[in-house]
Amino acid sequence: MGRPSLRDKILRTGMRVMFRSGYQGASVRDICAAAGAPQGSFTNHFRSKEAFTEEVLDQYFDYLKGLVSQALTDETRTPRQRLKRYLDIITDKLECDRWRIGCLIGDLSLEASSQSKRLRQRLDAIFQEWRSLFASCIAAAQSAGEVDSKFDATELAEFLLASWEGAILRMKVEQGPAALERFKTIVFETVFKVPGSFELGTRHRAAGIARRRSKQSARARFPGNQQRQAIGKKP
Repeated sequence: MGRPSLRDKILRTGMRVMFRSGYQGASVRDICAAAGAPQGSFTNHFRSKEAFTEEVLDQYFDYLKGLVSQALTDETRTPRQRLKRYLDIITDKLECDRWRIGCLIGDLSLEASSQSKRLRQRLDAIFQEWRSLFASCIAAAQSAGEVDSKFDATELAEFLLASWEGAILRMKVEQGPAALERFKTIVFETVFKVPGSFELGTRHRAAGIARRRSKQSARARFPGNQQRQAIGKKP
């Protein structure tokens, strides 16, 4: 395999710089210095920083779509399990970066969408395509009776991705997985709960509450049992 072109090297390096410094903080000079390329090479390959960032986004989204496909096309799992699998895959990736690097789509949506109409439109198009991939899986889960059909699959996909991006932002602030795990637990015990069923943890909690109430009820009905037990005990 031949060596990657200087253009590809600038793109890959620029993505890392943007993850670290953001859109505004990633200057052309910084990107070229990190790539070991003269600034003239940047302007030869990219018409503007906007055009460069658009290509970085496209490369990142191609990578992300590979992860989506890995999870959502897994025929050994049910559609609902595939949704959970995707979130677990992303959690593992984020852990490898020690919870300090999030999602470039989310990062640039916060920072660049107000600075560049071109990037805002590209981000919106990416999100719509991303959403459609999840909507298809959610619709399959609804058809299989795994997810309630009260809400449209596209609306649920929008909710899932927007909420997940918010959890990733909290993860970056906390530099830990708590926000991600909390989101996964809550969303699959509420919005994506199997209709008419309880998750395992919920069943265990409900069973524990029922046992405690049963014991309290028995003591209330038969107070003499406690008295006899107390009398029978040695001082």
